[in-house]
Amino acid sequence: MNHPAHVHFFKNFIWEMEKRGHEFFISSRDKEIALHLLESYGFKYFNRGAGYSGLLGKGLGMLEMDAKLYRVAKKFNPDLFLGLHNTYIAHLGKLLRKPSITFTDTEHARLASLLTMPFTDAICTPSCFTKDFGKKHVRYNGYHELAYLHPNYFTPDPTVFDDLEISKNEPFFIVRFVSWGASHDVGEKGISLAGKRKLVDLLSDHGKVYITSEENLPKEFEQFRLPVPPERIHDLLAYANLYFGESPTMTTESSVLGTPAICVNSWACRCGNFIDLKKHMLLNCFHPSEFPAAITCVEELLSRVNLKGVWNKRRENLLKGKIDVTGWMIEYIQDYLERSVYS
Repeated sequence: MNHPAHVHFFKNFIWEMEKRGHEFFISSRDKEIALHLLESYGFKYFNRGAGYSGLLGKGLGMLEMDAKLYRVAKKFNPDLFLGLHNTYIAHLGKLLRKPSITFTDTEHARLASLLTMPFTDAICTPSCFTKDFGKKHVRYNGYHELAYLHPNYFTPDPTVFDDLEISKNEPFFIVRFVSWGASHDVGEKGISLAGKRKLVDLLSDHGKVYITSEENLPKEFEQFRLPVPPERIHDLLAYANLYFGESPTMTTESSVLGTPAICVNSWACRCGNFIDLKKHMLLNCFHPSEFPAAITCVEELLSRVNLKGVWNKRRENLLKGKIDVTGWMIEYIQDYLERSVYS
């Protein structure tokens, strides 16, 4: 697990496969709330430590992590390695002569792909993924976020309003800032400090504003810090009147939950899942240079009558054409094991 979203992506799959007699060894990067989520869901894990910053640091860190994870993986002796755009599992698979399966939905992660895809045995992506990895490429008709937010696995819990201490009829908005420290974020950017101020001021005129931030939150925004445990974020996104942020993952999560979503990010708009969700009119994406247009979009959405009702209808139409991704993962990986490992 390299990111908190990876915990969500794999959790239902792990629980179901454990019921079928499979055993897992989970390693995780100490990033943001990833370890907290693993603990809150009752998973045992190996903490591989925090990541490194800068390309040189990440390069040296990769060698160190390969060595550290090689030792624990050799002891566990797995039949199969699984990861989400995870360089280490691809390398370990080759070193230990065991197959590895890589999931990804991020076309922009060019460096990670260069270091991962030549070494992995299968690459699973949403069908809307815009790149082609050749014979190893397997596509499914869904998004990563439908591994944990599909109605088969997730129903929003209204008791989250008690945590917020607001009524169910009181409008509120979720805002997300990121740290821009990932390898695919090098040279990229999001919302300026002035833009963040303008956004928060605008939303505050229409309801409660709650900010979740990967980076250190400026003191002026501290009063807006999200006051609930991170494992309840999807309950909030489901009930929120609008989401606005820099995070592609949280933008997609909001969209598949039927919440109007706006993303300001210099690379996300080109991703296949964003292109697909825009066709379903569930999200809007802007380059940072288009921030004024993003603010205009917020104003237009807030002026609409029955905004959530319209978006929930669009969500229903979306889900009719998408699959239960966890269910697909279970079938695909069990079949893969039977064909490639146990045969």
